[in-house]
Amino acid sequence: MEYKEAKNKFIQTWGSLGSQWGINKTMAQIHALLMVSRDALSMEDIMSELHISRGNASMNLRALIDWGIVFKEYKPGERREYFAAENDIDELARKIAKERSKREIKPTIRVLQDVSSIETNKSTEEEHFKAKTQELYDFVSKADNMLEKIIAQKENWITKTIMKLMS
Repeated sequence: MEYKEAKNKFIQTWGSLGSQWGINKTMAQIHALLMVSRDALSMEDIMSELHISRGNASMNLRALIDWGIVFKEYKPGERREYFAAENDIDELARKIAKERSKREIKPTIRVLQDVSSIETNKSTEEEHFKAKTQELYDFVSKADNMLEKIIAQKENWITKTIMKLMS
């Protein structure tokens, strides 16, 4: 496989995986392109490489910046803005986990807390519902606390631990 084919395959695959961690395909493709680019790229470079519109590129770059996994870079004498991805894989994993917790886990915890604290008429169905949603709330809260502790770590052991768990 040649470089261009491999690069395109990586970008397409990363784009498909994007929906698995809460972002759209184009956003993930932009992220993939920036991750494998040696130098920061301008919006025009990104648009040309991925065949996307300026609006699409702009909207998704802004979202990647909000996630904290893409940064603007300025080059002396250039009027254009350039963009680069987070290079540290451990830091990238922490930022994605933190953002997913904020967007997915925290709202789920709030809902589970609300629904598990209902007043019941002591019917078995209501009591069962309350017990199960409380059990889920406890589990998700503990998992989120564990995730927060992992996110707080600043050393490479996180990636090694995750890789061990995955193998």
